[in-house]
Amino acid sequence: MIHFGVLGAARIVPNALVNPCADDERASIRCIAARDRSRAESFAKEHGIPVVCDDYRELIEDASIDAVYNPLPISLHHSWTINALGAGKHVLCEKSFASNAKQAEEMARVAGETGLVLMDAFHYRYHPVFIRAREIVESGMLGRVRTVEGVFHAPVTDPEDIRMNYATGGGVTMDIGCYPVSWARHITAEEPEEVTATAEVGPPNVDICLEARFRFPSGIEATVSGDMRSGSRFRMELKVTGEKGEMLVRNPLAPQLGHSIELDVQGEKTAEELDRRTSYAYQLDAFIDAIEAGKPLLTGAEDAVKQMRLIDRCYEAAGLPLRGLDL
Repeated sequence: MIHFGVLGAARIVPNALVNPCADDERASIRCIAARDRSRAESFAKEHGIPVVCDDYRELIEDASIDAVYNPLPISLHHSWTINALGAGKHVLCEKSFASNAKQAEEMARVAGETGLVLMDAFHYRYHPVFIRAREIVESGMLGRVRTVEGVFHAPVTDPEDIRMNYATGGGVTMDIGCYPVSWARHITAEEPEEVTATAEVGPPNVDICLEARFRFPSGIEATVSGDMRSGSRFRMELKVTGEKGEMLVRNPLAPQLGHSIELDVQGEKTAEELDRRTSYAYQLDAFIDAIEAGKPLLTGAEDAVKQMRLIDRCYEAAGLPLRGLDL
């Protein structure tokens, strides 16, 4: 069994780890730490976590755990992931993986040196829905792919939200906007040669809306956008258009909440739905398989570096500073 320690009582923890561990006899959560011990105690009591550590350092040095889940603010991913790896723990790190590509490269280097598993928590990538979407593209059913469009728009109305703070790695592209970037990379299985981008800024240096255009070596052109402006309308989908038709994936992020893969190929329209098991459960499977059987990850440290390099390019193209700089 893989015993986890959790850094912080973030809102994502129940869905991302607590519930999957409850359904998997190969994993359990042994301990948690938070900046506010009382908050950690309350979380532990609610979710049946047996041990509350005084601080993050005590947690990562706990000899009873094998792996650390890092859902801390993005600005803390780099330091505490490296600390955990240094303490001999495998790490499942939330996205965005780091504040910038340089940090991601350092994290990947330490993982390589220690021989430990380091995973970028893009859970969607392990779900049968995205795997099926990849199969459709690779089969040639759509013909030669011409364009890709990835969209994730969801309003943020609280001006004090952590995503509105540059110092903690804020910005829509670091949060929900990182998904369309990842979808475009993984559906094409390429890294773009050309990147252009435009952004709308809210708080200083924080993108609240960013649209980027990519041109891939194959000639595929992609448009991706993230929008967390208070008046934005919720939208989350991936569309791939080829010479023979198009594919629309509704809710590629969390298919367990409802999804569809809709095809319109040479005048014939079809729609399919797949597994409703959670994407987080599939992610946990992959993480454990990497630890126990050495199976390769679709979103391992190498892929995380590529993802962060592209996010950096988006910010540079939009005329914004990279995250993690001392401004």
